[in-house]
Amino acid sequence: MNLEYFIAKRLIKGKEHKISISAPIIKIAITAISLGVIMMLVAIATGVGLKHKIREKITAFNGHIQIYNYDNNTSEVSVVPVSLEQEFYPEFKTIDGISHVQAVATKGGIIRLENTFEGIIAKGIGKDFNDDVFGEYIVEGVMPNYHGELNSDALVSKIMANRLQLSVGDSFPAIFLKDDDPSKMPNQRKFNVVGIYDSGFEEFDGTYIFVDIRHIQRMNKWGSNEVGNFEVFLDDFDSIKEKSNEIYGQTLSNLDTQNITGKYYKIFEWIGLFDFNIALIIGIMIIVGGINMITALLVLILERTQMIGILKALGTNDWSIRKIFLYNAAYLIGIGLFWGNIIALGFVYLQGKFHLFKFPNPEEYYIEYIPVHLDFLTVIILNIGVLFLCLLMLLLPSYIITKITPVKAIRYE
Repeated sequence: MNLEYFIAKRLIKGKEHKISISAPIIKIAITAISLGVIMMLVAIATGVGLKHKIREKITAFNGHIQIYNYDNNTSEVSVVPVSLEQEFYPEFKTIDGISHVQAVATKGGIIRLENTFEGIIAKGIGKDFNDDVFGEYIVEGVMPNYHGELNSDALVSKIMANRLQLSVGDSFPAIFLKDDDPSKMPNQRKFNVVGIYDSGFEEFDGTYIFVDIRHIQRMNKWGSNEVGNFEVFLDDFDSIKEKSNEIYGQTLSNLDTQNITGKYYKIFEWIGLFDFNIALIIGIMIIVGGINMITALLVLILERTQMIGILKALGTNDWSIRKIFLYNAAYLIGIGLFWGNIIALGFVYLQGKFHLFKFPNPEEYYIEYIPVHLDFLTVIILNIGVLFLCLLMLLLPSYIITKITPVKAIRYE
């Protein structure tokens, strides 16, 4: 093996002694590998990054799993309350992988100003609300504080603030119909804007405002221990179906569960296509890189035909000679992988830190800039996979070495 490695090394450096026909072909092959790796890593980073960002935004508004009364029939507004006195609240101790549980309630209403009005869903939150999840979307002001006495602080979206011409510090009236008898005089509340959020998700931003849950409890004539539903947050999104089934089995018979992949199935079907696109790009790039390496290997073999003949005449078997060229190919693939990784990882780092590239139509992707996410294990697996598959593709063309005879090869010019 040491002899084979030595010969392969000399084969690589042989180009220094004369102008090699294979030199430009080899450079093209290395460039193809580098470009392929760049495209694969960028495709993975942007595809996975966009998936994670969309998941995070949907989760911030809904949690991963919702627990509600069967009679609500998955309504967007809370009709039938659920008692706070549950074994899983405030901590779900019987199931692992649950990071947080919070109680919320929703109620439909209208913000009516002198010149305009806007339909809304007021989401009531309390002291158990997970500020860490939602805090990154605050663009002006602060998150409302509902830990003390009942207050009229509200959080509105940037879209709604622009439509209604509201700013932090302004107040606005809101009207809420009574669910038990809509013909009665509606409930009226006046809220103060203490913060403005922008998630980029128009489906949510154009509808939701956040208020103290005690307003909704009073308007619905609920007790202080009654809420609309519970939102459950998980440590691992990939376990959402499994945990949803476990939670359903651990709750009372009058309670139902729903996870966000079922509630927003169209969005998750769409982002599920990202995996197919990434796999397609990886497949195409490996094939292109492999074909270029095959071309380079065949040219290299033809250029070194005399050397092959001499090695055979000295008694070297075909597989040993094939390994010499495969070692050489692995070295060239390694160069391509090295530069491809340097450029791709550099781009991912800069994009993640400075958001250099943005979507021309952010409303279609629910985010302004192109997000990236890439973990170390993915990079390692991709590099090993590319190296292995390319070498596997080179096994067949290297078989041509077995057809070269020593006498004809030594005479070959």
